[in-house]
Amino acid sequence: MRTLFVIILALAAMAAHAASLGEQADSAYNKEDYRSAIELYRSSIENEGRSSDIYYNLANAYYRADKLGMAVVNYERALKLDPTNSDARANLEFVRSRIQDRPEDDSAFLSNVHHSLLSSMKANSWAWFSFAMFALLLGAVAVYIFSTNVAFRKAGFFGGIVLLFVFAYSLVVALQSASMAKSHEEAVVITPSTQLSSTPRASRTASDKVVTIHEGTKVEIIDSIATPDDPVSPKWYNVKINNSAKAWLRASDVERI
Repeated sequence: MRTLFVIILALAAMAAHAASLGEQADSAYNKEDYRSAIELYRSSIENEGRSSDIYYNLANAYYRADKLGMAVVNYERALKLDPTNSDARANLEFVRSRIQDRPEDDSAFLSNVHHSLLSSMKANSWAWFSFAMFALLLGAVAVYIFSTNVAFRKAGFFGGIVLLFVFAYSLVVALQSASMAKSHEEAVVITPSTQLSSTPRASRTASDKVVTIHEGTKVEIIDSIATPDDPVSPKWYNVKINNSAKAWLRASDVERI
């Protein structure tokens, strides 16, 4: 019985310690000890789980430590968990204004509108919105079938058509939003600079096409290849930036979001 009591006390102490990690990190941040704050926030994520707020706080600490790449990574992670985190979005835009590379957005207008809608709510909120649209659709169908009033039947028919499209689109957005939250196909450059190469190897000759990109630049990972015999990097990613041509870079120079 005494052994059980000791175990319970030990577990309670461990829980109290884990629960205080976030507060310890906040305290270190307020004391401008950003290196300790980063370690404590990371420990809090490992022990207490992920949240948009903790990634936001971690990103702020990285920014204060002048690690812009990791700041971008963690602002992006915060927005993956909660696209409505306006503080994370504002800070991300501010940090992006400070990085050296700023690829122009070449996406189509409708694509940008779609992305804005994706960012307007969480995946669960979109799922509930879809459910509400489906319920309204059923109501419109019921009005069309059972109403004897011609005006109501017309309203049910045309309203049902509109609701059908809204329901279908919101369902697509809900599924895509949930998929994006779990996706790790985007990454950010975390070294001062890295090179985009036409081949998965370090540049060896003048004929190799090489483009330098800098810390904080976001890329989309298309493919990867292991190069165990490469003394520079044992793994390379095939990436693209803003839908541009694909290129290769060292996996060690980026952090997946």
